[in-house]
Amino acid sequence: MHRSLLLTPFLAASLHAQDDVATPTRPIEPAAEKLARVAPRSPEETVASIELPPGYHLEVVACEPMIREPVAIAWDGNGRMYVAEMCTYMQDIDGRDEHAAKSRISRLEDRDGDGRMDHHTVFVDGLVLPRMILPLQDSVIVRETDTLDLHEYRDTDGDGVADDKRLVFAGGGRGGNLEHQPSGLEWNVDNFLYVTYTDRRYRYRDGRIEAHPLPAGEGQWGITFDDWGQCFYSRAGGEVVATMFQQNLQYGRLSLPGELEDGFHECWPIDDIPDVQGGLPRVREDGSLNHFTGCCGQTVFRGDRLPEELRGNLFVPEPVGRLIRRATITDEGGKRVLRNPHGKSEFLRTADANFRPVNMETGPDGTLYIVDMYRGIIQEGNWVREGSYLRGVVQQYGLDRNIGRGRIYRLVHDDFAPGPQPHMLDETSAELVAHLSHANGWWRDSAQKLLVLRGDVSVVPALGELLQHGETAVARMHALWTLDGLDAVTMRHVQTALKDDDARMRATAVRVAERFLDASSRDADAVAAVHSAAVDPSPLARLQALRTALYVELPGYEQLVERIVAAGGDHEVFRLTAKEHFDRLAKEKAEAERRAEIARKNAALAAAVQRGATVYQGLCFACHGTDGEGMPVPGSEGMRLAPSLARSPRVLGSPARLGRILLHGLTGPVDGANFPGVMVGMAANDDQWIADVMTYVRNSWGNAASLIEPAEIAELRKATAARNTQWTLAELKPFDPVLLARRSWRLTSDRNPGELARAVDGDDGTRWTTNETQRPGTWLSIELPEAVPLTGCCLDTHGSINDFPQRYEVRTSMDGENWSEPIAAGDGERDQPIIRWQPTTARFVKITQLGKKADLWWSVHELQLFGDGNPLPK
Repeated sequence: MHRSLLLTPFLAASLHAQDDVATPTRPIEPAAEKLARVAPRSPEETVASIELPPGYHLEVVACEPMIREPVAIAWDGNGRMYVAEMCTYMQDIDGRDEHAAKSRISRLEDRDGDGRMDHHTVFVDGLVLPRMILPLQDSVIVRETDTLDLHEYRDTDGDGVADDKRLVFAGGGRGGNLEHQPSGLEWNVDNFLYVTYTDRRYRYRDGRIEAHPLPAGEGQWGITFDDWGQCFYSRAGGEVVATMFQQNLQYGRLSLPGELEDGFHECWPIDDIPDVQGGLPRVREDGSLNHFTGCCGQTVFRGDRLPEELRGNLFVPEPVGRLIRRATITDEGGKRVLRNPHGKSEFLRTADANFRPVNMETGPDGTLYIVDMYRGIIQEGNWVREGSYLRGVVQQYGLDRNIGRGRIYRLVHDDFAPGPQPHMLDETSAELVAHLSHANGWWRDSAQKLLVLRGDVSVVPALGELLQHGETAVARMHALWTLDGLDAVTMRHVQTALKDDDARMRATAVRVAERFLDASSRDADAVAAVHSAAVDPSPLARLQALRTALYVELPGYEQLVERIVAAGGDHEVFRLTAKEHFDRLAKEKAEAERRAEIARKNAALAAAVQRGATVYQGLCFACHGTDGEGMPVPGSEGMRLAPSLARSPRVLGSPARLGRILLHGLTGPVDGANFPGVMVGMAANDDQWIADVMTYVRNSWGNAASLIEPAEIAELRKATAARNTQWTLAELKPFDPVLLARRSWRLTSDRNPGELARAVDGDDGTRWTTNETQRPGTWLSIELPEAVPLTGCCLDTHGSINDFPQRYEVRTSMDGENWSEPIAAGDGERDQPIIRWQPTTARFVKITQLGKKADLWWSVHELQLFGDGNPLPK
């Protein structure tokens, strides 16, 4: 959660030469007026300040002192609300004691039926920043911050306080900033539990939770799904309002051109307090936020007690801008497209400085619920450090004073009365089957979940009847998935769904058929079902046939995929869906081969790369991208959220530099550019975790470097123990070399000198080579325009370990005649093209090949020299 503005000389100094952005022209407010403007309001005053379309208004459901610092809500089958409260979140400007076990889950009840909670118990206390809550039958699954473990809590004596705790999934510790840890745990219609970040989904079976792998993770804080189970993610760190909503992640990550209308990431608040970490690029002249940056806690409204125009719409809170975006979702030939129906406005917005919506849910009463942390600082402490721009804004407005509050509202409309409270926990299974036809998606989901948890197969005939004769397509869909969850679904049920008049049901039938398409026992009728859907008149059914064929690798699927794509005509979604799959397979194959090669030579390095990959793909990808090139910033011309890690001198250089960045973070320009993303410190993780991440990024995307040991990180941690701020690259110059410009270099060699220019032409597709097999004494010399401090060189072989010298030594000279003793020497049978030595000042460098290999040449694609980044003494 981020972003900010320029108001004072102090704040101006903290921004990095953003001369191309106009300074806001509004007058500077006196300190007293600032403090008054952010003073907390009563819940009723906040409600009165909310701007909404005609007919809509908010009602207070719960507020302080009943709750404080709420971040997520969920209901059990009887409509009792469970509230995750991060009681220790940013209780001062430095976030001290934030991870103390003092947070809780509260249980709230509305016993008089007036819509406002009137009974409160602390269901679970002594938690570390709880972030996931999933009510089951008589228990609640909870995940805390800093762990991937899931515990089940149960109240056995009926006093509203859990007295039984049981581990249902052992995931182990999870490091990283609390804003960058998984959230969600949503029970989707396919009976899987979906979360953010993590490259897995879960399933609850027989009192335990199983993990099922996904190709990748996605999202940040919050996840939602529509009536048919399509997930929607957002990434606050990436400033992405909505993403990965074309297909669920088991089929791969897919974004389509035009899936967001032009300008969709631009927002329109009426608040103008500039507590925006990103500075001027994210602020209009009037001081308001111009681009989503804290987008989180989204939901698709699936209730029945608000106007039809809202049903099936996506709602995304923006706590930094004090607003909520509404987006319509339309299907255009199998491609979902999101639009803001309010033009240069928003569905909900306010000038109340403490309004911080962080989550939304469809409620049992058919209305839309909003979780408001109602506080001053919304950004976590890593973004409000000493010297940061944001800290100055927080202090100017006194935002750090407003803590310990929190509100939950429901959105209502003048023409609709909220629905009744459910009592599903007390109902029979037959009664639950009836709720699968309810107009409110919350009732349908809850009934399905309870039926699956009960495992009551006596309702299978009733479910079959509903599947065949249900009045609505969503009721028939829930019947099919409930049969699946009970492990009672048959191909007969699937074939019934394949004949449904609704194309969405036919697509669902293909998804359910996947359970019969296991490679070890493919059901012939299931295979026929996919082929039938492949020629369906609806693009929705054909798309699902395409995804399923790719997902289960149906026999002969390549030809089937070609036919489906060809029949798709101008619908690019077919072509791009197939392309994503095959591109991903190619990358996975290349990566597997690369890791196998690493493992052949160095098992310890390969193991560290594998562990680091798991961390990177669940955390770092959000800013740096899956390809290491930096995640594109939506709506920008080529801007990346973070700098590239591929062949970066900061990555391939000294571990002392990269390790410091991982431990404490990085701020300021990189290679002359400012990036929207912020590299926060990861020191909360142990030494092995940081060493593995470093090893992974140093051995991916064309990078090749040595193993980082935990002991190296321990030494860095000890040496920087007093550090509590992020580094700048200027501060890190002494810890790592920099690439020297190759202007005016003169290269010579005793072999093939006519092609030496190819080693410094900036094209890694060309190379200089000896044009003969390696033999002792072959040399390559570099003459620089003047003597400079040198710390290493890179003989880039473009990934071919056989092109590196079998044995080598490096000598330096000031005049090209008198050479030093070897400053570096080693064996060349390696995948590490960088040679390092202790800093030495020289004008000439000579690398001599000392090995002998009958069938291998010595080649260099790109030659680089490293210097220490400091000027020579006079």
